[in-house]
Amino acid sequence: MEPHPPRRPPYYRDDLARVHHLGFGFHADACAPGIVRLLDPVRRRRGVVVEIGCGSGLLTSHLVGAGLRVVATDASDAMLGLARDHVPGAMEIRRLTLPEDPVPDADAVVGVGHALNYLDERSEVDEALVAMARALRPGGVMAIDLCDLEWGAVRAGEPAKVWRTDDWVLVTEFSVPEPDRYVRMMTTFTRQEDGTWRRDDERHDNVLVETSKVPDLLGRHGVEARVARSFGDETLPAGLVAVVGRKFG
Repeated sequence: MEPHPPRRPPYYRDDLARVHHLGFGFHADACAPGIVRLLDPVRRRRGVVVEIGCGSGLLTSHLVGAGLRVVATDASDAMLGLARDHVPGAMEIRRLTLPEDPVPDADAVVGVGHALNYLDERSEVDEALVAMARALRPGGVMAIDLCDLEWGAVRAGEPAKVWRTDDWVLVTEFSVPEPDRYVRMMTTFTRQEDGTWRRDDERHDNVLVETSKVPDLLGRHGVEARVARSFGDETLPAGLVAVVGRKFG
């Protein structure tokens, strides 16, 4: 395999990671009940769940609270630091950058927050999916979310959004430069201990995928998968789909 080119600076530096942790836990909260139900066989056999893109541990806390043994992973050091404080009961919290780093062997691989869409190219998304499929033990469960091409189509021309609290402000501008690219320009203002405000800017590039092709790819690597509108009873945003599967055997 050819070496990958150098990556952009990591997403979710300290300020944005903190803002996301404090203000954007609703997606993990909504998805958790359905994912926990899917993982019930894994819990009963004391299997290991590898979480991809754990962020600050928002989903992790639900999984650990349900009695699951979780190895939580992320590519952002700032997010991992928050997760270690937020979910001390996880088996392990470690850095993992896809597609380069190996995915640990697991009885389940899960993730919300469309972590794979943050990769640079569709080919890397495919590599990561294959790595996850190969990491699953026979009978293992996969449950992740992915942004489809529809994600960009329904958000083209969307106006900027502002979220504001007494201690932080987030301003996000959106663009869809190509049908398979979705860009967010994210500016945070966070109040410091001395009362001053600090500004930080991050550009988040997402590669969008034709998710209808994902089950065929996973099937070639031993995972029978389906693309669904939810993990359970929640309603996912337009263009965000759940990929749910099980390893043969």
